[in-house]
Amino acid sequence: MIKKFILLLIFTSSLWSCSSTKLVSNWKNPDIVLFHAYKVLIVGVTENDSIREDFESKVQAEFQKRNVEAVRSVDVFDVDFTSSQQSEAQLTEVEQQLLNKDFDAILFTKIIGSEDKKTLRTRISDVDHYLYTFQDDYISHQAIYYEDSYYDNYTVFHTETALYCICVGKERETIWRAGFNITDLQNFKKTTTEYIKLMILAMEEQDLIFYTTD
Repeated sequence: MIKKFILLLIFTSSLWSCSSTKLVSNWKNPDIVLFHAYKVLIVGVTENDSIREDFESKVQAEFQKRNVEAVRSVDVFDVDFTSSQQSEAQLTEVEQQLLNKDFDAILFTKIIGSEDKKTLRTRISDVDHYLYTFQDDYISHQAIYYEDSYYDNYTVFHTETALYCICVGKERETIWRAGFNITDLQNFKKTTTEYIKLMILAMEEQDLIFYTTD
């Protein structure tokens, strides 16, 4: 068990430090110890239909690998549903329909915001840079004052995935909520894969749907 925990910690650390997707919050309902789900609705909220379908399909595939039935929202919600505002009463009706079809959980992912970041570019100096004089050091780095190109600008996207129970008598109860930061949306395929791996790892660590074995 200890060996397994250490390996999991190493794997998690490598994901956080090397990938463009980072887990920044990981909250679990304190009243929940273990959460079983046998049929989960996968919902990815985005205005881009192809991105939504790709994301939900990949999450579905990971659930199915672990013998958990998962259904994409693209196969449940019609165009009229997602293109117009839904009321609380309408969503209650949807939840009842899901209950009638034996769903017991919803995994809900969305982008909740973004912010622009600026960082100094890494400049490779020669091995003797520790022996710089003041003049050497100043001349090498004075562009910080006036060159915009000295900085790298990038955008951080803040996303959130939440797990909701739609069990009888516990509709809309929040089981788990996790926040992620994404710094690379250019390579969408790679970023999506990283996001899903990290999301499922976080769920495993919290004993939610997927369980790690000794």
